Amino acid sequence: MRVCSPLVALPAAVGLVLTLISGEARAAGEALLLIEADSGRVIKAENATHPWYPASVTKLMTAYVTLRAVKEGRIGLDTVFTVSPNAVAQQPTKMGFGTGTQVTVDNALKMMMVKSANDIAVVLAEGVSGSVESFAEEMNAASRRLGMTQSTWVNPNGLPDDGQVTSARDMAILARALLHEFPEYEGYWGIAAIRLGKRVMRNTNSLIVRYPGADGMKTGFICASGFNVVASATRDNRRLIAVVFGARSPAVRAAKAAFLFENAFNNTGMNWLMPSYGTVQALAPVEAEPPNLREEMCGKHRRRPAAEEADDLEVAGPGEPGSVQALFFNGAKGNGTKASSLVAQTIAAAPPIPVYVGAARNVAPALASTGPARIVPAAAKTDPASASVAKKPAPTGLVALPSRGPTAGAVPAPLRRPAAAGPAKPAVTGVTPAGAGKPSVKPPAKPTGTAVRTTPAAGASGAAKPAATAPAGAKPAAGATKPAAGAPKPAVAGAAKPATGAAKPAAETAPKPAAARATATAAKPEPKPDAGSKPAPRTQ
Repeated sequence: MRVCSPLVALPAAVGLVLTLISGEARAAGEALLLIEADSGRVIKAENATHPWYPASVTKLMTAYVTLRAVKEGRIGLDTVFTVSPNAVAQQPTKMGFGTGTQVTVDNALKMMMVKSANDIAVVLAEGVSGSVESFAEEMNAASRRLGMTQSTWVNPNGLPDDGQVTSARDMAILARALLHEFPEYEGYWGIAAIRLGKRVMRNTNSLIVRYPGADGMKTGFICASGFNVVASATRDNRRLIAVVFGARSPAVRAAKAAFLFENAFNNTGMNWLMPSYGTVQALAPVEAEPPNLREEMCGKHRRRPAAEEADDLEVAGPGEPGSVQALFFNGAKGNGTKASSLVAQTIAAAPPIPVYVGAARNVAPALASTGPARIVPAAAKTDPASASVAKKPAPTGLVALPSRGPTAGAVPAPLRRPAAAGPAKPAVTGVTPAGAGKPSVKPPAKPTGTAVRTTPAAGASGAAKPAATAPAGAKPAAGATKPAAGAPKPAVAGAAKPATGAAKPAAETAPKPAAARATATAAKPEPKPDAGSKPAPRTQ
């Protein structure tokens, strides 16, 4: 009997799995690509050099050209651009600002990368180059310089146009260029949400809050392209870039990108079994027309037909090919791993980053942190009793990994509010603030001509502030009121006698009405407290 060696059978099994995955990608009309960000080495490629309509992943090139203008000193992050009628006329998704609205480059980049705002992409293009046409020329010049041989650009936002074409290969090259040339600006494509006034807008790239280690990048959708995403993720100092074109829904798009990441991160010891694709630049382009998926994506046969602005909506009904329930990679059937389970969780996200219109403000002049943005849970609530000695809370918002450079796109964590000052210690002897523990009870002292003058605390309703006890034999202060006849002796020298809802001093502070004086005259003196008795509680 002939025994097959495991070293011979295992590559055959891996090849079968890859064949099944490749067959599914071809049948579905999708393009998949996974590369290492540092080396450019291709880990997985399927239809990676087939031409494709980019949709809103176009905005990665818009960000590249804009940040290059910033780096060259042509504009600054605080430079103000004005919304033109051409920008207002753009189709959704958009911010919806009126003509003449002004916005800084910094805020415009955040709005474009998070909201995927088509009008803001035009604002940046016209502000940087003077017109959309001139900006498109800069986009094409950048593509030639980077070796993106399959890309042509006619607009900065990716709205449908037959002349706007790219490939998964070219977008991976662009993603590497963004990470390598602008490490200080990585925060722009890793923001989970922005806030404009009371309006909160979530990033269309759900990987940021659903896949641990996801750094960001950009999504896109038009009916002709399907659901696209360019994403990056880091684990154990290894950074990967994934490109998925033509997915059937936003959830499937995210799940497939996560599946590519997870397989590569978990199978580092079996790289020698994988086919060698070389580097991303070495992938051979395919001469073909980009597929038009309009009927599959937006046809009437779908239970929930997509619209051009449906980049962040789930459009497939349960059981349809584009639904999460139907997502099951053939290559994962051996171990039972379901791709959709990789993005089923929700990671605690940072608070939304504030954006605004108008000129730059001095609220947060330092927009830089260090390294790619990552999500940090909000600081835990501190016990009020220990607020005065609490440690400085961990920062929230976009923060950075220590191994990266400064990030101008990130916003520093909000300043910690000063702890509320505790109650001041009274100067009168024998008085213990409420909540400070069990006080020691002193026997009542005989009055020795001491005058106690109390003044209500500023801003406190009905609260009395005891004054320091004057030395024995001192003359009463001017204006001091003599105690009414029959008033009870103070239980503790200078101590405040608690009353319902407010602190009441033992000594008289002001003349009382007749009814109050009669009540005070009829009151019995307070008996001496026993040695082991506890004082009555005092309210604050």
